Amino acid sequence: MENKSPLSPHIQIYRWHISSLVSISHRITGIINIVAITLICIWISFLTLGETNYDLIEFFFKSILAKFFVLGLTWSFSFQILSEIRHLIMDMGYGYELKTTRISGLVVIFGSFIITILIYMLGKFFF
Repeated sequence: MENKSPLSPHIQIYRWHISSLVSISHRITGIINIVAITLICIWISFLTLGETNYDLIEFFFKSILAKFFVLGLTWSFSFQILSEIRHLIMDMGYGYELKTTRISGLVVIFGSFIITILIYMLGKFFF
C-alpha cells in the first residue's frame, strides 16, 4: 500500500529566505561565540601562569591566522548582537510583516559587516 501523505518541505524544494538565513546564522554564531569565550578565558588564565606560558599565545596573535580569527570573531559577535536586538524587537510584537522581516534581516547581515569594518578601522587607528 502506497503512502499518499504529503512530503515535508526539504532542501530540494525549500526556498531560502533572509529570515531563515539569519536564524541559522544566529545559531551558528552563538556556538562560535561560546567556544570563543571559552578560549578567551583560557588565554586569560595563561596570564596568571607566568610569562613563559603566555609566549605561545603571544606568538599566535602575531600571525596572519590570528588576525583572521579575531576579525571573524568580531563579525560573529556583531552579528549575534544585531540578531539579538532584532529578536528583542520581534518579542515586543513588532516587525512580523514580510517586508519588515526582510529589511531587518538585511540590516543584521550588512550591519554586522559594517560594524566589523568599523571596529577594524578603529583598531588600526588606535593601535
